[in-house]
Amino acid sequence: MTKAIRIHAPGGPEALSYDDIELTAPAEGEVQLRQTAIGLNFIDVYHRTGLYPIPDMPAVIGLEAAGVVETVGAGVTELSPGDRVAYANPPLGAYAQARNMPAHRLIKLPEQISDEQAAAIMLQGMTVEYLIRRTYQVKAGDTVLFHAAAGGVGLMACQWLKHLGATVIGTVGSEEKADLAKANGCDHTILYNKEDIAARVREITDGAGVPVVYDSVGKDTFEASIDSLSPLGLFVTFGNASGPLAPIDPGFLAQKGSLFMTRPTLMTYTAKREDMVKSAEALFDVVGSGAVKVAINQRYPLAEAADAHRDLEARKTTGSTILLP
Repeated sequence: MTKAIRIHAPGGPEALSYDDIELTAPAEGEVQLRQTAIGLNFIDVYHRTGLYPIPDMPAVIGLEAAGVVETVGAGVTELSPGDRVAYANPPLGAYAQARNMPAHRLIKLPEQISDEQAAAIMLQGMTVEYLIRRTYQVKAGDTVLFHAAAGGVGLMACQWLKHLGATVIGTVGSEEKADLAKANGCDHTILYNKEDIAARVREITDGAGVPVVYDSVGKDTFEASIDSLSPLGLFVTFGNASGPLAPIDPGFLAQKGSLFMTRPTLMTYTAKREDMVKSAEALFDVVGSGAVKVAINQRYPLAEAADAHRDLEARKTTGSTILLP
């Protein structure tokens, strides 16, 4: 028996239930983990609300955690009891004190990365990795627009982009968050609720616009994102914090400058184990070198996951948030 946060039906934060669940022995190809830290991410909200439907209920949600291998199932040779590991991928079930996981979806942690760091960076950090190194390969001298620059993904992105030699324009919701973003490498901040985002981007870039916009906010920032792009620019929509985008006529992208648009996910970019390992290694390298520092600004007991969700949705959180089993 172990404790876990489950949803019995989609809903608000109150739908999160702290339950006793049975934990079976690991099956062939699986290991059983004692989890030490769990990552909180906006995709957890999408699963809770039903925006990303879960077919079988009740369900333990969560996609990211770090822990220690307790036992291994048949056929597992690459991991042993006592190994420190982390993950940021399906199957769902991270919001638990202990769980079984497919061994091939786990990454061994190097000594310089703590369990809390791993739980805070795996999903968000590998997201940043694929966004700025593979979806659009940011080069020294590029100017990029990154929405929600003071969030967990945003703060890591600002630091990593500066490490690559880019100029970073970030949108934030308050002066306090603007200061935080600037302290993490953001060159120019825009208060999205007070300023005209696209006009400020044009002002900063002398009218040119930016070659790429990274947007996890969704419907509230869509028009500003499109209007901030230079001709042939790339609109990367990788989240829906303010709600999903309305259907888009491809002709609209032509009118705005023959723009490109993509809706990537980490799960696609790390579907192959070799890609997942390379992404994690690149992340561990920049964190281990100090080029990207992890800001774990909120910690909640696992039992208080509902409060963590409320604060996340209210945009009260900054940096990364973890749940402690």
